Formats: sequence, structure tokens, C-alpha cells
Amino acid sequence: MKKKFEIEQIGIIHSPYKTKDECPIQGQVRPEGKGQVELFPEYEEGLETIETFSHIILFYIFDQAEKIKLSRPTFLDDSPHGVFASRHPCRPNSIGISIVKLEKRNKNILEVSGIDILDNSPLVDIKPYIPRFDCFKNANNGWIENKKVCSKPLGRE
Repeated sequence: MKKKFEIEQIGIIHSPYKTKDECPIQGQVRPEGKGQVELFPEYEEGLETIETFSHIILFYIFDQAEKIKLSRPTFLDDSPHGVFASRHPCRPNSIGISIVKLEKRNKNILEVSGIDILDNSPLVDIKPYIPRFDCFKNANNGWIENKKVCSKPLGRE
């Protein structure tokens, strides 16, 4: 049985990328990309000790995503792949996830780098990136194993 859930926006993500064509497909493509994560003031207490982490995981809404297609070519391949086997933004629930470097915290504002998110994207959660738990040494790259990711200067063309 399907269930519906409500997710509340807890902040807004600011980045230099106003359009999808400007935005890199992954933050590691453009590590110098700077941005700000602005939590609404009522959530500031939840940031306590976040500055002890070098990287954080941002969960946000792809609010500018286009029509959902369960199988489609991706930014890295002209062959179609299932949406759940890709990171394409046109997904059934439009949830995005990005790992960014946390540069500094100023109250409810987090300065980050390596951002790959469109400006004014709605923030729904933050979690610390913990290499001890989040890095799997024997993980593989699936169908993208032999694809060149970082050879694209803007990440999408």
C-alpha cells in the first residue's frame, strides 16, 4: 500500500548556479564552487557541533526538475538507464543528495564548497559525512565505471 509523506523545508541553498546548464553534475567536477546553506533560524540549534566535520550531506528538492521518466539517457551516457540507477534529477520524489565540503559555520549559515546544486533549492535535511560509515572500500561504479566524468568543464555539456 502506497503512503504519502510530508517533508518540511528547513532552509534554502544558495549557489552561483542559476541554470541547469551552469551547474556541474557532481561537486567534485568543480570543487571551487562556493555556496551557502541557510537554515531557517528555528533549526539553528540542530547545527550544534556540525563544524567538527569536514564534509556534510545535503538533502534537497529538485524543484526545477522536468518531467519524470523512469528510464532515460543520462548526462554521462546516451544509452537509457533506470532513474534509480542514475542520479538524474527527474525522479518520482525529486529528492537530491550532495556531499559538500563544510568551510565554516556562522550561526545558521554554512559556507560550503564543491556545491552542485541550483541556487535557491529547498533544503530538507543535513547529515554529517562520516568516512568510517559512508565509504565502502569494495564498492563499484556500476555502469559508469568507464565513463569520463571530470573531462567536462561545466559538467553537463
